[in-house]
Amino acid sequence: MAESSGRPADGSFETSIPARLDRLPWDRFHTLVCVALGVTWILDGLEVTLVGSLAPAIAASPSLRLTETEVGLMASAYLLGAVLGALGFGWATDRLGRKKLFTATVAVYLLATIATGFAWDFWSLAFFRFLTGAGIGGEYAAVNSAIQELIPARRRGQTDIVINGTFWAGGAMGAAIGLIVLNPAVVDPEIGWRAAFIVGGALSFVILLLRRYIPESPRWLMTHGRPEEAERIVATIERGAESRHGPLPPLQHGPIRLYPRDHISIMEVVGIMFRRHRDRSVLALTLMACQAFCYNAIFFTYALVLTRFYGVANEHVGWYILPFAIGNLMGPLLLGRLFDTVGRRPMITLTYGLAGVLMAITGFAFAQGWLSATTQTACWTVIFFFASAAASAAYLTVGEAFPLEMRAMGIAVFYAFGTGIGGVVGPALFGWLIEGGQRVDIMWGYLFGAALMIIAAVTEWRLGFAAEGRPLEEVSAPVSSAAR
Repeated sequence: MAESSGRPADGSFETSIPARLDRLPWDRFHTLVCVALGVTWILDGLEVTLVGSLAPAIAASPSLRLTETEVGLMASAYLLGAVLGALGFGWATDRLGRKKLFTATVAVYLLATIATGFAWDFWSLAFFRFLTGAGIGGEYAAVNSAIQELIPARRRGQTDIVINGTFWAGGAMGAAIGLIVLNPAVVDPEIGWRAAFIVGGALSFVILLLRRYIPESPRWLMTHGRPEEAERIVATIERGAESRHGPLPPLQHGPIRLYPRDHISIMEVVGIMFRRHRDRSVLALTLMACQAFCYNAIFFTYALVLTRFYGVANEHVGWYILPFAIGNLMGPLLLGRLFDTVGRRPMITLTYGLAGVLMAITGFAFAQGWLSATTQTACWTVIFFFASAAASAAYLTVGEAFPLEMRAMGIAVFYAFGTGIGGVVGPALFGWLIEGGQRVDIMWGYLFGAALMIIAAVTEWRLGFAAEGRPLEEVSAPVSSAAR
């Protein structure tokens, strides 16, 4: 169904682009989108897990000599950069397009990660971690927007959750690499941890090459007055799908009429968030903040718990991080489809709630001294099997909750607020609690995280909305839509 060449005097036009994108069978194009955009999560997981695994080696570096508190602050610097990067790059993504920004953000991430390997003191390390976080924060906004707008509605939930979950494939790789670079028999740990960052950052060049083949989001183009360009991109995708799968199925929903505009103002964004979609804003902030606290507080400092309370040698930490990462990866892979079939609301409620209850039990057992390094790792593996799917669903929820014209900004705002509230404080707080050396104090930190996850589950049950299988434009009508 091609676009009409003429337009009414008001500049409006009718388009079936959303319906055409949603009817497509899964094709080679969608696989390319997932690989080229989703690979960032693998590399981010690789890099972040290395920080967790390498934390003791970094702290003991002759040129750095970090305290446990400084290790926590290093993680907080990364997350603070992610907050500011998400806001800046998210704003630019909605104005300039998805493609330009998901290229710029990975370039920042690449250079900063390599620079981390050359840090000479705590402040240089914190600064490079800040810049790395800025790049990955921008990635969350630009990449999640593009993925949700290019994947058919019937597969959107599973795809987004699985892609976000592949962070932990990188996590497993990072843990395995940590076993090598921290082994004094293989390499000097001072050289090993630096080489890990340099090589990990250099691998990001692959992303830049793959992303050359990803087009601009047709949905973004159509709302920015460029329907003809959007038409050409969709027609190309359709021809490829037809050549491989035969005739395309009929459209499942009709066209929409749009009044294109270059951008929407900050005041309009605020109005949509806090008037038109107030409940969704409360839900988004709660889901993002609660999962960010639990993940960042526990994961960034777990290596310190292993070495300080269980006497695990630095070079063996990776053996405990590896199953932790695998559990996080398997959750989205095995549960992801249920978010499209059973539904968003019951699955998000279930995964947050189970993670919270199990976290409380584990925290109490830790304080009582009932756990060993192996059994505590087994507990975290089970807990984060559910928590990983929950955290991925938080990003999915934020992306679906708001109109297309502010999707990236919506993801950025709630990622920034959630990470700022839950993520920046968490690692610094747990670093301080661990440095104190009292199990009971750390237990209260675990119980606080558990309470947050349960609060998120209750909030989802009360304020969650159905988005499974529905077009994005139906879940939240575009600002430029005539039906708004």
